[in-house]
Amino acid sequence: MKTVGLIGGMSWESTALYYKLLNQAISKKCGVLHSAKIVLHSVDFQEIEIMQRENRWQEAGEKLAEIAAALERSGVDCILLCTNTMHKVASQIEAAINVPFLHLADATADTIVARRETRVGLLGTSFTMEEDFYCERLRQRGIEVLVPGAELRAEINRIIFDELCRGKIVDSSRETYLCAIGLLREQSAQSVVLGCTEVGMLVSEEQSSLPLIDTTVIHVDAAVEFALADL
Repeated sequence: MKTVGLIGGMSWESTALYYKLLNQAISKKCGVLHSAKIVLHSVDFQEIEIMQRENRWQEAGEKLAEIAAALERSGVDCILLCTNTMHKVASQIEAAINVPFLHLADATADTIVARRETRVGLLGTSFTMEEDFYCERLRQRGIEVLVPGAELRAEINRIIFDELCRGKIVDSSRETYLCAIGLLREQSAQSVVLGCTEVGMLVSEEQSSLPLIDTTVIHVDAAVEFALADL
């Protein structure tokens, strides 16, 4: 079994889910007492969030690239960045390592293409919904990406940072997300990408008017496939 390197803490709520899902999947596939071989570096998210707000992306990328290089030196066989938003600096991380970097947007695109879908909604932080670093990666695979209007995007972003990253689950916020999904359905979205690793904590497919693509689950699946590839 290969060793998976995780760069987490952004937020720790979703990183804990990564750890749980990875171990559950390995146990299911390999036997009840098996667990995933993981090396985790969990950052102080407050420091990263300030860099985001102050547009210090180069500095944030350098920090995460240093962490990735240290994980490689520790002996990991691949690296996952346990956050959608910070894939904005994925190129800096990839340039700093020689082991595979399992890009979350690529895993998401693979899933959408496998489902033969070409038009999806996207919910995530403002950075993820509004900038090209994520959406363009999907468009390059022939996938049209729809996002909510500006006011709703701002509220979706607020809920992520003020509530989900702090482990708060608020019913009215769930309704906001379900409303956004309904509006994306009216625009003929075939499914909705939960493009923030915390959003799956708030909404489930049973509650949604469209199928959901949970990027945390997809990323874990890609890591498990990699870890067990040679067994």
